Amino acid sequence: MQPFFVRDKKVGKYSKYNIPLRSLEDGKHEFTYQLTDEYFKLLGEDTDIKKGSLDVVVSLKKTATTFELNFVIAGKVKVPCDRCLDEMIMDVDTKSRLIVKFGNEYSEESDEIVIIPEEDGQINISWFLYEFIALSLPMKKVHPQGECNKTMTSKLKRHKTSSSDEDGDDNDDEMDLDDDSGEASSDSRWDALKDLQFEE
Repeated sequence: MQPFFVRDKKVGKYSKYNIPLRSLEDGKHEFTYQLTDEYFKLLGEDTDIKKGSLDVVVSLKKTATTFELNFVIAGKVKVPCDRCLDEMIMDVDTKSRLIVKFGNEYSEESDEIVIIPEEDGQINISWFLYEFIALSLPMKKVHPQGECNKTMTSKLKRHKTSSSDEDGDDNDDEMDLDDDSGEASSDSRWDALKDLQFEE
């Protein structure tokens, strides 16, 4: 599937993030960007990250056949906490690489190698920047202990207790929302195995 900046006819609104590869001379080049809330708003409502403030440096090396782009991205983003849904600030400090080649049509040969139409002669990095930022964040995004929204965690705790009563099975794999510690409760099913003796 082609990314939005290839298939979207309104690509002009992303033009700030175009790099004119074909017109560059062989050698090294550098591009800098500042990503603000407006950048994340530009990408649309389907993204998980809605706000942020980041500095981007793109070091580009052009050879006869390829373009090597090295990205350094640093700053902060705001994302919803997976536990209480309130916004939380997360640091971003990541480095990524992208190899670009000219071809007949757009394709991604791997996570690092991209083919773009030679007739276009340029690459739009707006979505690549977002992917690099998103991939640098942990899978589970939660506030530090004690910083979650108390009203929400209380509601979740009551919902968990209610659901457990109805199902007759308390899911001990869930996070203990009452003390906001982020540690899993002890599972009695596994505790029984601790007393077993194994012959060597």
